[in-house]
Amino acid sequence: MLKSYLIRAIPALLLAAPVMAHHSFAMFDTDKTVELTGIVKEFQWTNPHCWIQVMVVAGDQPVEWSVQMGGTASLYRGGWRPGTLKPGDKITLVVHPTRDGSAGGMFISAASADGHPLRTGT
Repeated sequence: MLKSYLIRAIPALLLAAPVMAHHSFAMFDTDKTVELTGIVKEFQWTNPHCWIQVMVVAGDQPVEWSVQMGGTASLYRGGWRPGTLKPGDKITLVVHPTRDGSAGGMFISAASADGHPLRTGT
């Protein structure tokens, strides 16, 4: 009986693994876009997703935004490299903002200080 159970359970667990590894983007409001202009604090070239930490002036105080991007392989195919953004770079980002209003978003596009678009494979 135990052997029969294991024979059925193992394939089910193997099929479920890819589903558990993927996560939702439900925290972002994909019906809205926000344009941010600021100074790069940090560009995190990490898996499963890269991140841009950018300081955006809001009123009289800078606010740190966390912008989630795609994975390194996808970004690399799109022309990004670990050194594409450096602390102090001025950048304009277009993002889908978080639903809860916190200072975060999902990356859509980016442009350098001179207005040239930064390529992406995401």
